[in-house]
Amino acid sequence: MDIETTETGTLEHWTPDEVAAAFAEDRIVLIDVRTPQEFALERINGALLAPMQAFQPNHMPDQSKKQIVFHCGSGVRSARVAKLCLAAGEKRITHMAGGFAAWKEAGLAYMGTDMATGAPKEMQKTA
Repeated sequence: MDIETTETGTLEHWTPDEVAAAFAEDRIVLIDVRTPQEFALERINGALLAPMQAFQPNHMPDQSKKQIVFHCGSGVRSARVAKLCLAAGEKRITHMAGGFAAWKEAGLAYMGTDMATGAPKEMQKTA
């Protein structure tokens, strides 16, 4: 984990492995800020969708029980959304560095689309 201190609060940059471990232990709410089209094609199973283009920090869940972690395709949009939350009054917020691409590259499981049938399919990068 890398920690960035901004003018408005603390932004934590977690690795995909750190996110996966916390998600498996039910310690975080994972929020995908990609477009609905990206989410429909492939996603982390159990992540919530809150697209950046309609994002409103005041509508995010309370972090008193579970920490919020944002992710996107590469980490750029999720860092931007995290900084919006800090500017809106959150003192600490987290995003997944490298985004969904880093998640897949780390060999973590995700829901994709079987191109032969169009059905959802659990996928994972193999060596």
